[in-house]
Amino acid sequence: MQRIVILGGGTAGTIMANRLAHLNRSALRAGQMELTVVDRDDSHVYQPGLLFIPFGKYTAQDLVKPRQDYFPSAAKYVREGVDHVDIDGRTVVLESGQHLDYDVLVIASGCHVAPEETDGMLGPGWRENVFDFYTLDGALALRKALAKFPGGRLVVNISEMPIKCPVAPLEFAFLADAFFNERGIRNKVDIQFVTPLDGCFTKPIATHELSHLLQEKRINLVLEFNTSRVDGAAGVLESWDGRQVPFDLLVTIPVHKGADFVGRSAGLGDDLNFVRTDPKTLQSLASPAIFVIGDATNVPASKAGSVAHFESEVLAPNIQRFLQKQPLRANFDGHANCFIETGHAKALLIDFNYDVEPLPGHFPFAAGPMSLLKESRINHVGKLAFRWVYWNMLLPGHNIPFVGAPMQMRGKRRPTVARITAGI
Repeated sequence: MQRIVILGGGTAGTIMANRLAHLNRSALRAGQMELTVVDRDDSHVYQPGLLFIPFGKYTAQDLVKPRQDYFPSAAKYVREGVDHVDIDGRTVVLESGQHLDYDVLVIASGCHVAPEETDGMLGPGWRENVFDFYTLDGALALRKALAKFPGGRLVVNISEMPIKCPVAPLEFAFLADAFFNERGIRNKVDIQFVTPLDGCFTKPIATHELSHLLQEKRINLVLEFNTSRVDGAAGVLESWDGRQVPFDLLVTIPVHKGADFVGRSAGLGDDLNFVRTDPKTLQSLASPAIFVIGDATNVPASKAGSVAHFESEVLAPNIQRFLQKQPLRANFDGHANCFIETGHAKALLIDFNYDVEPLPGHFPFAAGPMSLLKESRINHVGKLAFRWVYWNMLLPGHNIPFVGAPMQMRGKRRPTVARITAGI
């Protein structure tokens, strides 16, 4: 019997469970294969929705559903934490001491915020004037704080890269601008966007195309700020080079780390517990029998749901090839796309991969209907509609029409270097 074990029942793990169950339905039905999903709890959170909770757009009930409702019926669900992976023995050791042997292991354990990694972040002020929105509890607490915020300096700070959904902090700043406008107190709020990057986005063309939005919305940009300490009592954010940014309300994106069991599994991960992964095949560098998907990888792609979906289109067939002792295909190109909320019922859309940064143009066809790197109401509608797509198409492992794993260049145009340099 062939045994496939998936560690993690979030976005990436659920997609892979459904894709592998579909590809191997005959073997599963005949008892020739066993498919097991492991996760410590049964709450599946629609993470893109966390951005909207602080602004009163969603409730917890809108975003949380039972994990097992979305697993294939052929999969066995083990609700327990993982202690470590015995790579040489091809077995997963659970926290109870139980062993799960595997022929193929899929690590889809995602990543989590680690506020304890930053000095003072969990000290005085935590959940009083220092908040995160990358967790459900944090987003709910922040909603209360924003509703009664009288004005002052609001600082949105990225502690360190990489993080889940790299555009979400920018989206938060844009939505905060709209929120305080609606409350009639925007002139009383100084919004500061503090980032370790040298631009508002990770890619030059996108930074060029997005910078005007910060200027128009009066969002001040503090660049190359590497956070060393948070003093909630004094309301001060400090960088390793000694710079300080005072705040009345700090919205922080803490350091992100991979699953703790990765750090307890010799040779599996890097210093932040992200699994060392071949960026093209999605095979672990620690063992040919281990594959990795989603936020758990260390590949240089965005940690976003769209990436997990595109990775699954490559990874599921590669696992089949591995089981059949065939060569893997190195064809994942780092494709990612995501909507960027800009407030006032408008949004941007970006589409890019390892080699091609976000470009202006249209998507998914040469004529649209969605625009790239340009605000529109249809992009905002697309962002809201994605919640239905997520539960009904993405998690079940269905292909999304006209949007496949390989990034397409149709509809995209490359700005000239001269125009970018001149700021045109």
